[in-house]
Amino acid sequence: MEPQTEPLIDLSKYYGKKNLNKFSLEQELKEFMLFMKRINKSSAGPFHSMGPDHDAYIRSANILFNIWNKYKHRLPLHFYHEQLLMVGDFLAQLKEYRLALWQCYGRYLQQFNIDQISIDEITEIDQFKSIFFSSGLDAENTGLTFHALQGKSICNYQLVIDSDGSLLNLESMKKCMNILTFLRLIMQVVLPQERLCWLIYNGTIHIYTICRHLMILGHSAKAFEYLLWASICMESSVPLLTVRYLKWRTILYASVCQCYFDCQIDLHAEIFARRSLCKIQELSQLENMSSSTINPEDVKIFKESVIKMSVIIFKRAVIETRRKPKGLLRPKQRVVFKDTVNLPWPHNSTESLLAEMFDGSAAQFLAILEAVTNSYRRVLHTGPPLPAETEVYDVLMELILAGVEILAGTISQ
Repeated sequence: MEPQTEPLIDLSKYYGKKNLNKFSLEQELKEFMLFMKRINKSSAGPFHSMGPDHDAYIRSANILFNIWNKYKHRLPLHFYHEQLLMVGDFLAQLKEYRLALWQCYGRYLQQFNIDQISIDEITEIDQFKSIFFSSGLDAENTGLTFHALQGKSICNYQLVIDSDGSLLNLESMKKCMNILTFLRLIMQVVLPQERLCWLIYNGTIHIYTICRHLMILGHSAKAFEYLLWASICMESSVPLLTVRYLKWRTILYASVCQCYFDCQIDLHAEIFARRSLCKIQELSQLENMSSSTINPEDVKIFKESVIKMSVIIFKRAVIETRRKPKGLLRPKQRVVFKDTVNLPWPHNSTESLLAEMFDGSAAQFLAILEAVTNSYRRVLHTGPPLPAETEVYDVLMELILAGVEILAGTISQ
Protein backbone atom coordinates (compact mmCIF):
# COMPACT_ATOMS: atom_id res chain seq x y z
CA MET A 1 0.00 0.00 0.00
CA GLU A 2 1.31 3.46 -0.89
CA PRO A 3 1.17 6.33 1.65
CA GLN A 4 -1.17 9.17 0.82
CA THR A 5 -0.36 12.87 0.71
CA GLU A 6 -2.33 15.87 1.87
CA PRO A 7 -4.35 17.52 -0.92
CA LEU A 8 -2.48 20.64 -2.02
CA ILE A 9 -4.15 24.04 -1.90
CA ASP A 10 -5.19 25.82 -5.08
CA LEU A 11 -2.09 27.91 -5.69
CA SER A 12 -3.52 29.92 -8.56
CA LYS A 13 -5.71 32.01 -6.27
CA TYR A 14 -2.64 33.03 -4.22
CA TYR A 15 0.02 33.54 -6.83
CA GLY A 16 -1.43 33.56 -10.33
CA LYS A 17 0.00 31.67 -13.27
CA LYS A 18 2.91 34.06 -13.88
CA ASN A 19 4.63 33.84 -10.53
CA LEU A 20 8.23 33.58 -11.71
CA ASN A 21 9.65 32.44 -8.40
CA LYS A 22 7.16 29.63 -8.13
CA PHE A 23 7.76 28.34 -11.62
CA SER A 24 11.49 28.84 -11.29
CA LEU A 25 11.55 26.71 -8.14
CA GLU A 26 9.43 24.02 -9.77
CA GLN A 27 11.78 23.95 -12.77
CA GLU A 28 14.90 23.64 -10.63
CA LEU A 29 13.31 20.90 -8.53
CA LYS A 30 12.28 19.07 -11.69
CA GLU A 31 15.86 19.16 -12.95
CA PHE A 32 17.14 18.03 -9.54
CA MET A 33 14.76 15.06 -9.47
CA LEU A 34 15.75 14.04 -12.99
CA PHE A 35 19.38 14.20 -11.88
CA MET A 36 18.60 12.05 -8.82
CA LYS A 37 16.76 9.46 -10.91
CA ARG A 38 19.66 9.27 -13.33
CA ILE A 39 22.25 8.92 -10.57
CA ASN A 40 20.12 6.41 -8.69
CA LYS A 41 19.66 4.31 -11.81
CA SER A 42 23.32 4.38 -12.81
CA SER A 43 24.46 3.38 -9.33
CA ALA A 44 21.84 0.56 -9.15
CA GLY A 45 20.43 1.88 -5.92
CA PRO A 46 20.88 4.59 -3.29
CA PHE A 47 24.31 6.15 -2.88
CA HIS A 48 25.91 7.01 0.41
CA SER A 49 27.96 9.77 1.94
CA MET A 50 30.92 7.41 2.25
CA GLY A 51 32.55 5.23 -0.42
CA PRO A 52 32.68 5.50 -4.21
CA ASP A 53 29.45 7.53 -4.38
CA HIS A 54 30.78 10.26 -2.12
CA ASP A 55 31.10 12.89 -4.88
CA ALA A 56 27.59 12.26 -6.22
CA TYR A 57 26.18 12.46 -2.71
CA ILE A 58 27.94 15.75 -1.99
CA ARG A 59 26.86 17.22 -5.31
CA SER A 60 23.19 16.32 -4.82
CA ALA A 61 23.21 17.62 -1.26
CA ASN A 62 24.77 20.90 -2.38
CA ILE A 63 22.28 21.35 -5.22
CA LEU A 64 19.33 20.87 -2.89
CA PHE A 65 20.88 23.03 -0.15
CA ASN A 66 21.34 25.90 -2.60
CA ILE A 67 17.80 25.57 -3.99
CA TRP A 68 16.20 25.79 -0.54
CA ASN A 69 18.34 28.74 0.53
CA LYS A 70 17.67 30.56 -2.73
CA TYR A 71 13.88 30.40 -2.52
CA LYS A 72 13.20 30.34 1.23
CA HIS A 73 12.38 34.04 1.43
CA ARG A 74 10.95 34.45 -2.08
CA LEU A 75 7.83 32.32 -1.69
CA PRO A 76 4.90 32.02 0.71
CA LEU A 77 6.01 29.86 3.63
CA HIS A 78 3.25 27.25 3.23
CA PHE A 79 4.07 26.62 -0.42
CA TYR A 80 7.80 26.44 0.39
CA HIS A 81 7.12 23.86 3.09
CA GLU A 82 4.95 21.82 0.72
CA GLN A 83 7.85 21.63 -1.72
CA LEU A 84 10.20 20.54 1.06
CA LEU A 85 8.00 17.59 1.94
CA MET A 86 7.25 16.73 -1.68
CA VAL A 87 10.96 16.38 -2.41
CA GLY A 88 11.42 14.47 0.86
CA ASP A 89 8.82 11.92 -0.24
CA PHE A 90 10.50 11.66 -3.64
CA LEU A 91 13.92 11.00 -2.08
CA ALA A 92 12.44 8.45 0.32
CA GLN A 93 10.95 6.59 -2.65
CA LEU A 94 14.45 6.47 -4.17
CA LYS A 95 15.69 5.15 -0.79
CA GLU A 96 17.83 8.24 -0.33
CA TYR A 97 16.79 8.40 3.29
CA ARG A 98 19.73 10.38 4.63
CA LEU A 99 19.28 13.16 2.09
CA ALA A 100 15.50 13.22 2.66
CA LEU A 101 16.06 13.41 6.40
CA TRP A 102 18.65 16.18 6.43
CA GLN A 103 17.55 18.39 3.55
CA CYS A 104 13.75 17.97 3.64
CA TYR A 105 12.02 16.61 6.74
CA GLY A 106 14.73 17.84 9.10
CA ARG A 107 14.84 21.27 7.44
CA TYR A 108 11.08 21.64 7.84
CA LEU A 109 11.28 20.69 11.53
CA GLN A 110 14.03 23.23 12.24
CA GLN A 111 11.31 25.79 12.91
CA PHE A 112 10.45 23.98 16.17
CA ASN A 113 13.98 24.26 17.63
CA ILE A 114 14.31 20.60 18.63
CA ASP A 115 18.06 20.27 18.10
CA GLN A 116 18.61 19.32 21.73
CA ILE A 117 16.06 16.49 21.79
CA SER A 118 15.50 13.36 19.72
CA ILE A 119 11.88 13.36 18.55
CA ASP A 120 11.50 9.60 19.00
CA GLU A 121 12.16 10.13 22.71
CA ILE A 122 9.04 12.30 23.11
CA THR A 123 6.53 10.02 24.84
CA GLU A 124 3.91 12.33 26.39
CA ILE A 125 1.00 13.83 24.45
CA ASP A 126 1.16 17.15 26.30
CA GLN A 127 4.89 17.43 25.63
CA PHE A 128 4.31 16.56 21.98
CA LYS A 129 1.61 19.21 21.55
CA SER A 130 3.57 21.89 23.38
CA ILE A 131 6.56 21.41 21.07
CA PHE A 132 4.88 21.04 17.68
CA PHE A 133 1.38 22.50 18.09
CA SER A 134 1.61 25.29 20.61
CA SER A 135 -0.99 27.22 18.57
CA GLY A 136 -3.42 24.30 18.44
CA LEU A 137 -4.29 21.70 15.83
CA ASP A 138 -6.25 24.09 13.61
CA ALA A 139 -3.18 25.85 12.23
CA GLU A 140 -2.63 25.89 8.49
CA ASN A 141 0.57 23.83 8.69
CA THR A 142 -0.81 21.08 10.98
CA GLY A 143 -0.99 18.45 8.28
CA LEU A 144 2.48 19.33 6.99
CA THR A 145 3.99 19.04 10.46
CA PHE A 146 2.50 15.59 11.02
CA HIS A 147 3.69 14.59 7.56
CA ALA A 148 7.24 15.75 8.32
CA LEU A 149 7.28 13.91 11.66
CA GLN A 150 6.17 10.66 10.05
CA GLY A 151 8.69 11.10 7.25
CA LYS A 152 11.52 11.75 9.68
CA SER A 153 10.55 8.70 11.73
CA ILE A 154 10.51 6.27 8.81
CA CYS A 155 13.81 7.66 7.49
CA ASN A 156 15.38 7.19 10.93
CA TYR A 157 14.15 3.59 10.90
CA GLN A 158 15.58 2.94 7.43
CA LEU A 159 18.96 4.32 8.52
CA VAL A 160 18.93 1.96 11.50
CA ILE A 161 18.22 -0.95 9.16
CA ASP A 162 21.00 0.14 6.79
CA SER A 163 23.52 -0.10 9.61
CA ASP A 164 22.11 -3.17 11.41
CA GLY A 165 19.55 -5.02 9.31
CA SER A 166 19.26 -7.96 11.72
CA LEU A 167 18.91 -5.68 14.78
CA LEU A 168 21.64 -7.60 16.60
CA ASN A 169 22.73 -4.48 18.45
CA LEU A 170 20.53 -3.71 21.46
CA GLU A 171 20.74 -0.01 20.65
CA SER A 172 19.31 -0.67 17.18
CA MET A 173 16.35 -2.53 18.65
CA LYS A 174 15.80 0.25 21.17
CA LYS A 175 15.75 2.85 18.38
CA CYS A 176 13.18 0.85 16.42
CA MET A 177 10.92 0.53 19.45
CA ASN A 178 11.27 4.28 20.16
CA ILE A 179 10.30 5.05 16.57
CA LEU A 180 7.24 2.78 16.82
CA THR A 181 6.21 4.46 20.07
CA PHE A 182 6.58 7.91 18.50
CA LEU A 183 4.53 6.91 15.44
CA ARG A 184 1.81 5.67 17.77
CA LEU A 185 1.94 8.96 19.66
CA ILE A 186 1.49 10.89 16.41
CA MET A 187 -1.58 8.82 15.59
CA GLN A 188 -3.03 9.36 19.06
CA VAL A 189 -2.98 13.09 18.47
CA VAL A 190 -4.22 12.87 14.88
CA LEU A 191 -7.05 10.37 15.42
CA PRO A 192 -9.74 12.87 16.56
CA GLN A 193 -9.05 15.05 13.49
CA GLU A 194 -11.10 13.42 10.71
CA ARG A 195 -9.77 15.85 8.10
CA LEU A 196 -6.29 14.36 8.72
CA CYS A 197 -7.38 10.75 8.26
CA TRP A 198 -4.78 10.29 5.53
CA LEU A 199 -2.13 10.59 8.24
CA ILE A 200 -3.73 7.72 10.16
CA TYR A 201 -3.60 5.61 7.01
CA ASN A 202 0.06 6.53 6.42
CA GLY A 203 0.87 5.83 10.06
CA THR A 204 -0.52 2.30 9.83
CA ILE A 205 1.67 1.69 6.76
CA HIS A 206 4.78 2.89 8.59
CA ILE A 207 3.99 0.81 11.68
CA TYR A 208 3.32 -2.28 9.56
CA THR A 209 6.61 -1.79 7.68
CA ILE A 210 8.62 -1.79 10.91
CA CYS A 211 6.61 -4.52 12.64
CA ARG A 212 6.79 -6.84 9.65
CA HIS A 213 10.57 -6.64 9.82
CA LEU A 214 10.47 -7.38 13.56
CA MET A 215 8.25 -10.41 12.93
CA ILE A 216 10.63 -11.80 10.31
CA LEU A 217 13.45 -11.51 12.84
CA GLY A 218 11.42 -13.39 15.46
CA HIS A 219 10.26 -10.40 17.54
CA SER A 220 6.51 -10.82 17.11
CA ALA A 221 5.93 -10.24 20.82
CA LYS A 222 7.40 -6.74 20.46
CA ALA A 223 5.46 -5.98 17.28
CA PHE A 224 2.06 -7.20 18.46
CA GLU A 225 0.81 -4.18 20.41
CA TYR A 226 1.67 -1.76 17.60
CA LEU A 227 -0.05 -3.83 14.91
CA LEU A 228 -3.09 -4.11 17.16
CA TRP A 229 -3.03 -0.33 17.63
CA ALA A 230 -2.85 0.18 13.86
CA SER A 231 -5.86 -2.12 13.35
CA ILE A 232 -7.94 -0.31 15.96
CA CYS A 233 -7.01 3.07 14.44
CA MET A 234 -8.31 1.96 11.05
CA GLU A 235 -11.59 1.00 12.73
CA SER A 236 -11.79 4.24 14.74
CA SER A 237 -11.36 6.64 11.82
CA VAL A 238 -14.74 7.03 10.16
CA PRO A 239 -13.37 8.12 6.74
CA LEU A 240 -11.26 4.94 6.67
CA LEU A 241 -14.23 2.66 7.37
CA THR A 242 -14.97 2.12 3.68
CA VAL A 243 -14.51 -0.69 1.20
CA ARG A 244 -11.60 1.21 -0.33
CA TYR A 245 -9.47 0.54 2.75
CA LEU A 246 -10.82 -2.93 3.60
CA LYS A 247 -7.97 -4.82 1.93
CA TRP A 248 -5.43 -2.93 3.99
CA ARG A 249 -7.43 -3.37 7.19
CA THR A 250 -7.58 -7.11 6.54
CA ILE A 251 -3.79 -7.24 6.14
CA LEU A 252 -3.43 -5.59 9.55
CA TYR A 253 -5.94 -8.03 11.07
CA ALA A 254 -4.02 -10.99 9.63
CA SER A 255 -0.72 -9.60 10.94
CA VAL A 256 -2.11 -9.38 14.48
CA CYS A 257 -3.28 -13.00 14.22
CA GLN A 258 0.12 -14.05 12.92
CA CYS A 259 1.74 -12.46 15.98
CA TYR A 260 -0.53 -14.56 18.19
CA PHE A 261 0.46 -17.70 16.29
CA ASP A 262 4.15 -16.79 16.48
CA CYS A 263 3.79 -16.41 20.25
CA GLN A 264 1.93 -19.76 20.37
CA ILE A 265 -1.30 -18.19 21.64
CA ASP A 266 -3.50 -19.82 19.01
CA LEU A 267 -6.77 -19.31 20.89
CA HIS A 268 -6.36 -15.54 20.86
CA ALA A 269 -5.55 -15.65 17.15
CA GLU A 270 -8.86 -17.40 16.45
CA ILE A 271 -10.80 -15.03 18.73
CA PHE A 272 -9.33 -11.97 17.01
CA ALA A 273 -9.95 -13.48 13.57
CA ARG A 274 -13.62 -14.09 14.45
CA ARG A 275 -13.91 -10.53 15.74
CA SER A 276 -12.34 -9.21 12.54
CA LEU A 277 -14.71 -11.31 10.45
CA CYS A 278 -17.65 -9.73 12.29
CA LYS A 279 -16.28 -6.24 11.50
CA ILE A 280 -16.00 -7.15 7.83
CA GLN A 281 -19.54 -8.49 7.76
CA GLU A 282 -20.82 -5.35 9.51
CA LEU A 283 -19.26 -3.23 6.77
CA SER A 284 -20.79 -5.47 4.12
CA GLN A 285 -24.24 -5.01 5.65
CA LEU A 286 -23.79 -1.22 5.79
CA GLU A 287 -22.75 -1.16 2.12
CA ASN A 288 -25.80 -3.21 1.14
CA MET A 289 -28.09 -0.85 3.08
CA SER A 290 -26.56 2.33 1.65
CA SER A 291 -26.45 1.30 -2.00
CA SER A 292 -29.01 -0.34 -4.24
CA THR A 293 -26.43 -1.32 -6.87
CA ILE A 294 -23.86 -4.08 -6.41
CA ASN A 295 -20.30 -3.21 -7.36
CA PRO A 296 -18.50 -6.37 -8.58
CA GLU A 297 -15.16 -5.02 -7.38
CA ASP A 298 -16.54 -4.49 -3.88
CA VAL A 299 -17.94 -8.02 -3.85
CA LYS A 300 -14.49 -9.33 -4.75
CA ILE A 301 -12.85 -7.32 -1.97
CA PHE A 302 -15.31 -8.61 0.63
CA LYS A 303 -14.85 -12.18 -0.57
CA GLU A 304 -11.06 -11.99 -0.35
CA SER A 305 -11.20 -10.44 3.13
CA VAL A 306 -13.61 -13.08 4.42
CA ILE A 307 -11.40 -15.86 3.05
CA LYS A 308 -8.29 -14.44 4.74
CA MET A 309 -9.97 -14.36 8.12
CA SER A 310 -11.67 -17.73 7.62
CA VAL A 311 -8.30 -19.32 6.83
CA ILE A 312 -6.99 -18.17 10.21
CA ILE A 313 -10.06 -19.54 11.97
CA PHE A 314 -9.72 -22.85 10.13
CA LYS A 315 -6.03 -23.12 11.09
CA ARG A 316 -6.93 -23.66 14.74
CA ALA A 317 -10.44 -25.07 14.43
CA VAL A 318 -9.38 -28.03 12.26
CA ILE A 319 -7.04 -29.20 15.03
CA GLU A 320 -9.09 -28.33 18.10
CA THR A 321 -12.26 -30.06 16.90
CA ARG A 322 -10.37 -33.36 16.84
CA ARG A 323 -8.60 -33.13 20.16
CA LYS A 324 -9.88 -35.31 22.99
CA PRO A 325 -11.19 -33.46 26.06
CA LYS A 326 -8.69 -33.57 28.91
CA GLY A 327 -9.37 -36.36 31.36
CA LEU A 328 -11.39 -38.40 28.88
CA LEU A 329 -10.06 -41.90 28.29
CA ARG A 330 -11.26 -43.76 25.25
CA PRO A 331 -9.63 -46.21 22.87
CA LYS A 332 -8.11 -44.70 19.79
CA GLN A 333 -9.07 -46.22 16.47
CA ARG A 334 -6.38 -45.69 13.87
CA VAL A 335 -7.54 -44.32 10.53
CA VAL A 336 -6.56 -46.41 7.52
CA PHE A 337 -6.21 -43.70 4.89
CA LYS A 338 -5.90 -46.05 1.95
CA ASP A 339 -9.44 -47.31 2.66
CA THR A 340 -10.86 -43.78 2.16
CA VAL A 341 -9.32 -43.09 -1.25
CA ASN A 342 -12.24 -44.49 -3.23
CA LEU A 343 -14.90 -42.79 -1.10
CA PRO A 344 -16.60 -39.62 -2.39
CA TRP A 345 -15.38 -36.20 -1.23
CA PRO A 346 -15.37 -35.25 1.60
CA HIS A 347 -13.65 -38.38 2.94
CA ASN A 348 -13.38 -37.27 6.57
CA SER A 349 -14.21 -34.55 9.07
CA THR A 350 -11.21 -32.42 7.99
CA GLU A 351 -12.41 -32.32 4.39
CA SER A 352 -15.98 -31.72 5.58
CA LEU A 353 -14.83 -28.62 7.47
CA LEU A 354 -12.93 -27.47 4.39
CA ALA A 355 -15.99 -27.85 2.20
CA GLU A 356 -18.18 -26.12 4.78
CA MET A 357 -15.96 -23.07 5.26
CA PHE A 358 -14.60 -22.49 1.74
CA ASP A 359 -16.02 -22.43 -1.76
CA GLY A 360 -13.58 -23.37 -4.47
CA SER A 361 -10.38 -25.36 -4.51
CA ALA A 362 -8.11 -22.28 -4.43
CA ALA A 363 -9.47 -21.11 -1.07
CA GLN A 364 -9.41 -24.66 0.28
CA PHE A 365 -5.79 -25.16 -0.74
CA LEU A 366 -4.83 -21.83 0.85
CA ALA A 367 -6.47 -22.99 4.09
CA ILE A 368 -4.52 -26.26 3.95
CA LEU A 369 -1.21 -24.47 3.43
CA GLU A 370 -1.88 -22.17 6.37
CA ALA A 371 -3.00 -25.03 8.62
CA VAL A 372 0.16 -27.12 8.09
CA THR A 373 2.47 -24.11 8.58
CA ASN A 374 3.91 -23.19 11.96
CA SER A 375 6.17 -20.15 12.01
CA TYR A 376 7.91 -21.19 15.24
CA ARG A 377 9.13 -24.52 13.81
CA ARG A 378 12.54 -24.98 12.22
CA VAL A 379 12.04 -24.83 8.47
CA LEU A 380 14.16 -27.91 7.67
CA HIS A 381 13.13 -29.91 10.74
CA THR A 382 11.41 -33.08 9.52
CA GLY A 383 8.42 -34.51 11.34
CA PRO A 384 5.00 -33.23 12.43
CA PRO A 385 4.62 -30.03 14.45
CA LEU A 386 4.27 -30.07 18.19
CA PRO A 387 2.36 -31.09 20.23
CA ALA A 388 2.91 -34.72 19.24
CA GLU A 389 -0.66 -35.94 19.61
CA THR A 390 -2.16 -38.76 17.58
CA GLU A 391 -5.16 -36.63 16.65
CA VAL A 392 -2.91 -33.85 15.36
CA TYR A 393 -0.99 -36.33 13.22
CA ASP A 394 -4.22 -37.62 11.71
CA VAL A 395 -5.45 -34.10 10.88
CA LEU A 396 -2.14 -33.19 9.25
CA MET A 397 -2.24 -36.32 7.13
CA GLU A 398 -5.82 -35.58 6.10
CA LEU A 399 -4.86 -32.02 5.18
CA ILE A 400 -1.92 -33.19 3.08
CA LEU A 401 -4.04 -35.80 1.27
CA ALA A 402 -6.76 -33.21 0.62
CA GLY A 403 -4.15 -30.83 -0.79
CA VAL A 404 -2.82 -33.55 -3.10
CA GLU A 405 -6.33 -34.26 -4.40
CA ILE A 406 -6.98 -30.55 -5.00
CA LEU A 407 -3.75 -30.22 -6.95
CA ALA A 408 -4.57 -33.34 -8.94
CA GLY A 409 -7.97 -31.88 -9.85
CA THR A 410 -9.88 -34.97 -8.79
CA ILE A 411 -12.33 -33.09 -6.57
CA SER A 412 -15.62 -31.94 -8.04
CA GLN A 413 -16.87 -28.87 -6.22
